[in-house]
Amino acid sequence: MSVLGGLLRTGASLCHSAGTLLASARTFSTGTCCQLKMRGMPPPRNVDNWTFKKTMFGVYHNIGILGDFKAHPKDLITGPSWVKGFKGNELQRCIRKKKMVGDRMMVADRHNLEKNIRYLYKRFNRHGQHR
Repeated sequence: MSVLGGLLRTGASLCHSAGTLLASARTFSTGTCCQLKMRGMPPPRNVDNWTFKKTMFGVYHNIGILGDFKAHPKDLITGPSWVKGFKGNELQRCIRKKKMVGDRMMVADRHNLEKNIRYLYKRFNRHGQHR
C-alpha cells in the first residue's frame, strides 16, 4: 500500500511540475500578495434630485423667521401623536404608543403590540449595541 501511495505521490508531483512548466508564461503567485485588476471607470449614476425626502428638506426652517418663532416645526407635523417629535428606536416607540393609546386599542392590536414589545425587549437585551 505504501509503494502504491509513493508512486501516486511522485506521479502527481511530476504532473504538477509539468503543468507549471507549460504555464510559466503566466504570473506566479504564492497567495501572499493579491493582484489588483483595474477596470474602467464606473458609469455615472442617475441621481433623482426631486425625491420626496430631498424636496422636503428644510421646509420648516423658515417658520422662525416668518412666524416670529411662535410655532415649533414639530407642532405642524401631521401624524400619530406618539410619533410626533419622537426620536428613538422601535422598542421605545412601541412603549410610547402603549402608554399613550394602549387603553383605547382593540384587543388584538394591543396583544400584537405587547408581543412586539416582548420580542424587541429580548432582542435588544441579547444583541444590543451595549454588548
